[in-house]
Amino acid sequence: MSLKPFHLAVPVSDLRLARKFYGELLGCPEGRSTDEWIDFDFFGHQFVCHLVATAIKSAATNSVAGKDVPVPHFGVVLDWAEWERLAEHLSAAGTDFTLAPGVRFAGLPGEQATMFLADPCGNMLEFKAMRNSGNLFSKQ
Repeated sequence: MSLKPFHLAVPVSDLRLARKFYGELLGCPEGRSTDEWIDFDFFGHQFVCHLVATAIKSAATNSVAGKDVPVPHFGVVLDWAEWERLAEHLSAAGTDFTLAPGVRFAGLPGEQATMFLADPCGNMLEFKAMRNSGNLFSKQ
């Protein structure tokens, strides 16, 4: 399957913190920027942080495999080894996970490693990896 890059823009209340989180912690290269927004290469996708007076914070959740998953959220599906490296890196950096790295749907077609965290402005992210990448859209 050949995917095209997506474009996503999110609100942030502090561009300096966004640079530190997305650029330094996650290692996303910075593209164009102004005093009002920053483009990042988010794992091959165009991701833009737009400066707003106050970031949007959501307390909504949805139960998935017995865990309260924050909604809305965004993220990327990595290969298993890359997900493990990122989980180790984020854990070593002292990341405060909303949902700690773990595996859900074990033994099923949708078996996946997943972790949730918030950026400094409250945007929720999920990083996941499928045990079998061909099962990304398979039914349980």
